[in-house]
Amino acid sequence: MSVIYLLISVSIFVAIGFFIAFIIAVKSGQYDDDYTPSVRMLFDDETKITPQDTKSPTEEKQV
Repeated sequence: MSVIYLLISVSIFVAIGFFIAFIIAVKSGQYDDDYTPSVRMLFDDETKITPQDTKSPTEEKQV
């Protein structure tokens, strides 16, 4: 039974160690994405439909 207590305590310390390493990596900018914004302008944007574009050709002539 004492082995279970030992394993639980070791696993908690390991989990805390990984959590601290994750926090340090996030604060140091490890997960910042510097590449995507530089290539975003190379991709075409999707066309957006505005209310003015939804009129049919017959409606535009009547106005």
